[in-house]
Amino acid sequence: MIHDIDIVLNVVRSDVVQVNASGVAVVSDTPDIANARIAFANGCVANLTASRISMKNMRKSRFFQRDAYISVDMLTKETEIVRMRTVEGEADPFAVTIDLGADKGVREISFEKPEVAPSNAIREELKAFAQSIRSGTAPVVTAQDGMAALDIAHQVLAGMALQNA
Repeated sequence: MIHDIDIVLNVVRSDVVQVNASGVAVVSDTPDIANARIAFANGCVANLTASRISMKNMRKSRFFQRDAYISVDMLTKETEIVRMRTVEGEADPFAVTIDLGADKGVREISFEKPEVAPSNAIREELKAFAQSIRSGTAPVVTAQDGMAALDIAHQVLAGMALQNA
């Protein structure tokens, strides 16, 4: 879950105001499934789940915002974006639209599937770190970024410990 926390902190870029967590030990003495709910000062809420006993491998992030839904699958290296826009004038007869009713207008739904270049994320991370050492520049992920993610991870662990106490 540490990588998911790091990604969420990097995307949201707002102070964390609350962390709630729960975990369940199913086949071991420590939590095999963990859930964390991270609330941010800007109103964003991130729900994270990590499981050692899931029936299938999954590494997905989903982002919901006012006029878009973005799904990123890190295993298949695929991204899907569903956007809504207000239709000005007459709607395209071949477009997927939603009529919101009187005086609320018509919204068009568009689907995008951006091309994602194949790469090895761990290799790229290590290359970027080595380059920052060689060049003396700040790494892409700073020590402060790592500490912030680690702090949230410790809050998740503390939340699970309270729940299981």
